[in-house]
Amino acid sequence: MSVAFRRDGDEEHLEPKFEVPIPPGPNLVTAAGMTLIEERIEALDARIATISDETTLAAARRDLRYWRNRLATAELQSTPTGSTVQFGSRVRFTLNGKPREIVIVGHDEADPARNRLAFTAPLARALLGGEAGDITDFGGCEDAIEIVEVTPA
Repeated sequence: MSVAFRRDGDEEHLEPKFEVPIPPGPNLVTAAGMTLIEERIEALDARIATISDETTLAAARRDLRYWRNRLATAELQSTPTGSTVQFGSRVRFTLNGKPREIVIVGHDEADPARNRLAFTAPLARALLGGEAGDITDFGGCEDAIEIVEVTPA
């Protein structure tokens, strides 16, 4: 067999491992978001000490770099006090006549399935700055959102 058709090992055919992407913009966090970051770092530190497989270890170290970066760049936001929709607010509203409720949080604590939206999400951006009773456009529809209640999360 020709040398051109041989390979030294399987390493050259593995998918390259890239760093976990950092969301663009500021790293705003709530107090719960800061705790989440700290807990993830602690868990990864403990896990890394027990890993012997090189591939798994590399992945865990990559994740740890991500979370340490997020901790270093975290900008802890104060709990909102007013009735204006801000970062950290719980907002009850109607969207096209259907009742909804969300909490506006940072990227790392966002969980749309649990109604926790990142402050950069289109719906969160449409709500920011609003007050109870405000009606605003969303998704190309006029008067699509009516804010019902705004409270700290």
